[in-house]
Amino acid sequence: MPSIVVVGANWGDEGKGRIVDYLAADAAASVRFQGGNNAGHTVVNDYGTFKLHQLPSGIFNPNCVAVLGPGMVISPEKLSVEIAEVEAAGIEVKLCISDRATLCLPIHALEDTLEEQRLGDLAYGSTRQGIAPAYGDRVMKKGILVGWLKQPEVLQERIQFMLNWKLPQLKALYPSCDFSQTAAEMTQWLLDVTAPWRPFICNVTEPLKALQKQDANLLFEAQLGAGRDLIYGEYPYTTSSNVTAAFAGLGSGLPALRPERVIAVAKAFSSSVGTGTLVTAMEEQDDFRKNANEFGATTGRPRDMGYFDAVATRNGVELQAATEIALTKIDCLTGMKDLKICIAYEGEHTENPIWPQTAALSPVYEQMESWSEDITTCRTFESLPKAAQHYVERIEALMGVRVSMVSVGPERDQMIIR
Repeated sequence: MPSIVVVGANWGDEGKGRIVDYLAADAAASVRFQGGNNAGHTVVNDYGTFKLHQLPSGIFNPNCVAVLGPGMVISPEKLSVEIAEVEAAGIEVKLCISDRATLCLPIHALEDTLEEQRLGDLAYGSTRQGIAPAYGDRVMKKGILVGWLKQPEVLQERIQFMLNWKLPQLKALYPSCDFSQTAAEMTQWLLDVTAPWRPFICNVTEPLKALQKQDANLLFEAQLGAGRDLIYGEYPYTTSSNVTAAFAGLGSGLPALRPERVIAVAKAFSSSVGTGTLVTAMEEQDDFRKNANEFGATTGRPRDMGYFDAVATRNGVELQAATEIALTKIDCLTGMKDLKICIAYEGEHTENPIWPQTAALSPVYEQMESWSEDITTCRTFESLPKAAQHYVERIEALMGVRVSMVSVGPERDQMIIR
């Protein structure tokens, strides 16, 4: 049963969508297994440039079914908009949406925003899409399941149950909270905005098991990266779900999944958006950020830019139990005069078993030879400049896991397979 899990080795934004889009050409199913509308995967292919937030990046393969797994929280109206954008490009959408997934509602986005405002300088850096409150409601057994969209009476009852519990808390904690929708109004709104995709709601385990029996290729896609995992990431500056490959089976609807390949995606440099500490942050970032187009796909926020952090990335690769690494955006390093890799940390907590991102650390760098040649047309490893080859090989040695894919540009064919 060939199955590949694509995950992030760092803090997200590594280029997973670009890798999934490439691999999806041979996949029968492309599955998102966690997260929601809080992160975006940028995909560039023959259909155009797309920023996907909830749809799996394999949606562009006409022979591939796109699966939204039970581990996701789904923003209903925004999913409808995303589907419409993809269909407008000429894509016939083939979807399976888990009835066990959780709905992320406007009240969750409001709650998320109010809490970030209350925290002020101590805010977590949330995208304010409502992800944490939606997952929190699920844990508190007040969540609204996608499957209830097919049972309007049950849907309204559960929304009322949730509002009875949530609204008194919100109004007590946030005096400015102004939410007046009734359960009946929320139910009708949901039925209206989910009309484009409600027919695709099902028990996704069944079609996935059928594909497994056919020995079909299955592709599993996470959002964000190991540094944002709820349990193993840079807590509390994490996301609200498990982004590691170990969760791929549970979050997709195939709890017994044993993937043949786990591809940890890492950029050829470091970047981070949101709150937290980037140990290898560059002193001058603006020009490099602009040239590399490093802005959040969901929020447009500028990402913090740094040199490749081999310590954090190796930690991420190990957390993901990666069998291989896909290295992206190496073309962005062309012409960089001061090229270096962080190979160790100095300072307190260097042996801390928790994700070691803290201001008490300072990076130890190894200087690397740079290159000036345009590498965007290279399609073999040997055609890369020697300095670029050595850069990849040094990362491979530091990771202890082979670099099997090297991206030299955003287009689908700008890929070196080793």
